[in-house]
Amino acid sequence: MSPRVAILGCGYWGSNHICTLKSLSALAAVSDADSARAQGLAMKYNVEAIPVDKLFMREDIDAIVLALPPQFHADNAIRTVTNGKDVLVEKPIALNVADAEREVRIARDNGRIFMVGHVLRFHPAFEKLVDLVNSGELGGVRYIHANRLGLGKFHTESDALWDLAPHDLSMILALTGCEPLEVKGERIAIIDQLSDFAHVHMRFPNELHSHLVVSRLNPYRERRLTVVGSKAAAVFNDMEDWDRKLAIYRFSVWQDNGQWAFSADKAEYISVKESLPLTRELEYFLHCIRTREEPRTNGEEAIAVLRILTADSMNHNVIGKP
Repeated sequence: MSPRVAILGCGYWGSNHICTLKSLSALAAVSDADSARAQGLAMKYNVEAIPVDKLFMREDIDAIVLALPPQFHADNAIRTVTNGKDVLVEKPIALNVADAEREVRIARDNGRIFMVGHVLRFHPAFEKLVDLVNSGELGGVRYIHANRLGLGKFHTESDALWDLAPHDLSMILALTGCEPLEVKGERIAIIDQLSDFAHVHMRFPNELHSHLVVSRLNPYRERRLTVVGSKAAAVFNDMEDWDRKLAIYRFSVWQDNGQWAFSADKAEYISVKESLPLTRELEYFLHCIRTREEPRTNGEEAIAVLRILTADSMNHNVIGKP
């Protein structure tokens, strides 16, 4: 029997969770502060719409997916786990490290699965990239850089850094296997007080460095993660077609009579099976509920992401207003 999962939060991303869980025969109910929105989706997917104040006490619900504005995640995650239910919390799981640590600790104390919605960790191209790194195909990893650029989306509470950067920070942490020793960054606001651009630079152990750039005011879209090793570099470009999303570039650099020389091969595209990351993520969540396996996108990783987002050196500059 499939776990019975409810979705709290019926907005854009919550509706994607609803559709996907329905396809996996695991959708039991929907809930939203906007009861009319919840009722409409409940009718569409032939499930029950449960009022928010009654959702957490329902014994016929095994788990809840929280797809809410981030300021509401911590309290609702705690309500979920203290009522004996497993939880998948969308990113970011809180607005500060203290609240994140509290919800993760309470979930652990109550023996509940606490998974975080870092959906790109379940992208087939990224999973293959992890395999390339772990197998030594790239040599020793020296540098990781990521660009996540585009026009929109604009939120009233979350800026470009908090909305976009968690995706890449989660992937970078998975590739490095540790937290950075140093974080430096800058956020720039153009439209109002919330940043529209952000640059984050990180220094990891073993002289591994990383940086990422995010923007919600860029005229073109870019979704690119590059890992540079001592023998080769790999590029995960999510804007490419499936047969070109992951490429490896082999190279060598040496000294010849005191001069540097190099050779480089053309891109070698790595085959990955086409599948939707959200479907894979939710299938994995259901697996963790059944087996009680600790999710690989767990609360500790989400706390590490928040430590980077809230680093004291993350400056915030306001350039102007319209």
